Amino acid sequence: MPARRRHALGDISVLYLHVMARAVADLGHDIAPDFEQFGIGETLLQTPEARISIPRFMRLGHAAIRRTGHPNLGLSMGALNRPVDAGLSGLAGMSAATAGEGLATIIAYSLLNSRNSRGHPHYDAVRHRACFYSIRPYNRYNFFVVDSVMAGWTQFLRRMTAQDAVLEHVCIEYPDQGERAAFEAWFQCPVTFGARENHLQIRPEIAATPSLEAHPAMHRALRQQCEAQLKRIRGGWTVMDQVREKLTPMLDGQSPSLEEVAAELGMAPWTLQRQLNAEQTRFKDLLDETRRDLAADYVLETRLNVAEIAWLLGFSGPPAFHKAYRRWFGMSPGQHRRPAQP
Repeated sequence: MPARRRHALGDISVLYLHVMARAVADLGHDIAPDFEQFGIGETLLQTPEARISIPRFMRLGHAAIRRTGHPNLGLSMGALNRPVDAGLSGLAGMSAATAGEGLATIIAYSLLNSRNSRGHPHYDAVRHRACFYSIRPYNRYNFFVVDSVMAGWTQFLRRMTAQDAVLEHVCIEYPDQGERAAFEAWFQCPVTFGARENHLQIRPEIAATPSLEAHPAMHRALRQQCEAQLKRIRGGWTVMDQVREKLTPMLDGQSPSLEEVAAELGMAPWTLQRQLNAEQTRFKDLLDETRRDLAADYVLETRLNVAEIAWLLGFSGPPAFHKAYRRWFGMSPGQHRRPAQP
């Protein structure tokens, strides 16, 4: 069986496991049995640079929801979120001049503590909008991830401004789960479910509010450290790595071409082809390997059905996906999934 990239769908810092544990404890429960079930030991928890896969984090969150009986665990996590829980980027954001600049800083350096290969968060400073991209399609395992991120960003703005009404509107992609009243009470603004994207619409005056924790000198120093860490992460990337990073979010009901990926990388198609030739690889092989790695993660670590996975990876339909999966792993997706997900 061919080797595949670890955490193809993405990963998240163990710092967020501490937030989850605090939220579960705040609800009167102990998360230790769930940590044990998912192989989360003390050594891992005490290693700030350690990460776990996003699907593993999703399943752990679902287990915590079942343990507490609290469907809005993500909101509880957001309420208990502190800037330091985002690591260095959180500290840099906390010391920014304004609340809006602080949130923009956390989002700009999100790669330091999480990586979603299917899309990236971004902050629109003109429209005062913070957008979050989640692994899709949605199911009971990933609702809480959206909730916790959006609530965590909201709590950050509240902490920086000492105000509760910091938002004009919240948009959430997944359908209303019967919790609209609870969400609108928590966010203190209208919430739209089934939206085109996940985003917070921040009140302009809040975005411009001077941060209570502002410290210009420390902000510059911390941003420099963030930049240095980001360069270390990306510094070892080959052209192949850059192509894989662009390919993954583009595999969404379509099969991207070399020309499209080259445009995303800001280079001419022939330049990209020449650089790949220098690394002794071909675009079609990278496309195949990227699909293979994602397919294995989707099959082994999520509950998505074969038709959904086939569409997400740009196959013409389930038969084409089945054929490719057998070529990659010597078995069908169903045979591969059964031992991992009894």
